[in-house]
Amino acid sequence: MTSLFTQEIHLSKRHEEIVSRRLMLLQKMRNNFGDQNTGRACLLQATETALKRNFSLLQDIEAAEKSLQASLKPHPQPAVRSLETRYWASVEEHVPKWEQFLLGRAPYPTGSENQNEAGNTIQNEAQR
Repeated sequence: MTSLFTQEIHLSKRHEEIVSRRLMLLQKMRNNFGDQNTGRACLLQATETALKRNFSLLQDIEAAEKSLQASLKPHPQPAVRSLETRYWASVEEHVPKWEQFLLGRAPYPTGSENQNEAGNTIQNEAQR
């Protein structure tokens, strides 16, 4: 009988140890869970702060880009505007000659007319 009684006492102590360890593990789990929630909250807050900062930086960059583009578009001087106008007039004049070639439907537009025009243009520019 003493043997059963000793065994009972031993099992009772073992049970208390197991229950005690279980309580410690449960407490650790609660602490870890709380730490994880705190960590997630901090991470979420940091993410929101970063998003706000990035949005603000993006707006600043866009504003700076618009400002820079506005400052880089000076009004052209009359001489530049005149050259641009003459250039586009020349392009429009020569488009019909080159259109079929550029579309791949005709050979390169060579001939005395084009060569004379090019020569005259070079001579006229050289005389100026």
